[in-house]
Amino acid sequence: MHDSLGLEPLVRGIPPILSRRGPRRRRPAKLHADKGYDYDHLRRWLRSRGIRHRIARKGVESSQRLGRHRWVVERTVSWLAGCRRLHRRYERKAEHFLAFVGIAALRICFRRLTS
Repeated sequence: MHDSLGLEPLVRGIPPILSRRGPRRRRPAKLHADKGYDYDHLRRWLRSRGIRHRIARKGVESSQRLGRHRWVVERTVSWLAGCRRLHRRYERKAEHFLAFVGIAALRICFRRLTS
């Protein structure tokens, strides 16, 4: 499946964000994306939900400026892919796979804090 087809279910699936002050936020305020998401229907859909978008345009803008925000996500996914058990999915149940993702994230955080 192309990434652009998964954007709407992904944004809809974001749980409400707890806050110390004020009501719970039900959607993100901003979305940064690369040229793979440069479609008018996605821009309209985000605008209708009240989400500001920063999507690089094909052939017009360089995606270098967006790289500042995307680099954190790309790096974290790379760290998780370094765990062999997550690189190739052996578990049949999603709960087991998510448990291993949690263990890998704990291991990564522990390594970062102790170094």
